[in-house]
Amino acid sequence: MTRPVYLDCDTGVDDSMALAYLLASPEIELVGIGGVHGNVSAAQGVQNTLRLLALAERTDIPVAVGANDPLVGEFAGGAPHVHGANGIGNIEIAETGAGPIDEDAAELLLRLAREHEGALEIIAVGPLTNLALALERDPELPGRVAQVTVMGGAALVPGNITPVAEANIAHDPEAAQAVVTASWPVTLVPLDTTLANVLDEADRERLCAAEAPIARAVGAALDYYFDFYVAEYGRRCSALHDPLAAAIAVGGMLPRTAPAVPVEVDVTDGPGRGQTVCDLRGQRLGPVDREGATVRVVLETEGALAPHMMERLLALRAPDAEANVA
Repeated sequence: MTRPVYLDCDTGVDDSMALAYLLASPEIELVGIGGVHGNVSAAQGVQNTLRLLALAERTDIPVAVGANDPLVGEFAGGAPHVHGANGIGNIEIAETGAGPIDEDAAELLLRLAREHEGALEIIAVGPLTNLALALERDPELPGRVAQVTVMGGAALVPGNITPVAEANIAHDPEAAQAVVTASWPVTLVPLDTTLANVLDEADRERLCAAEAPIARAVGAALDYYFDFYVAEYGRRCSALHDPLAAAIAVGGMLPRTAPAVPVEVDVTDGPGRGQTVCDLRGQRLGPVDREGATVRVVLETEGALAPHMMERLLALRAPDAEANVA
């Protein structure tokens, strides 16, 4: 039996990779997707999601627009220098007649948690505003959710938006604090591991020649994304932030070092705002789970993600009605 999954995302380039990976994963069923501010506005991210789903002929999956602003402050304007003006590397995907559902993302999540009582899994690869709003509306939500996997944070490495903060957490620290301190089991997939997993140009070219339109769209979008990462890696490639979280959630990638430890998010207005403070004391002789800790921090993975992800994306088949990618 497949496991029900709700995906919460700010659909940029790496979110697109994560979405394609999840659609290619037989272990799970995507039962709903919520859009949130982050790489792009919530509305733009939802449009990107709908168009990618149309390429895969999966317009049966409900998609909801979520929060366009963090709990405190306003939408920061996105990251066009990383993901392009439209969030998907400035590629053009034909419009689809599908639109978002009437519910907002938090309400969709709450409904799905009721429909899949105790079994729903959440994968969150954007700022955590929608999850925090759902917790605010229904404090009993954690008891109906099997697990939460979050791409976010930096445990032992620098941040990528400030010296200490990773972008998803920094865009809404208050929401992140609510999520990591709630009573559900959280797996945090931070920059420590996502920056250690990369996709190279040869793999991007294989995606561009893939059979499935969604895989080709991802390959095209990565062209812009790779340009950004030249300064980070010294070559055309990219980190695998969101797809790594998706693969760990599905079980396609296994953590090697992932202790359960207390985690807090800095919500002050100083230079530490948005930092994920992971209490990793006492870990020198090997990973040790701290009593009562509900957040498991993935510091290392077994093997590399790229070969596994490529195998799944290249195995996707073209739908009967070919969609248009320019």
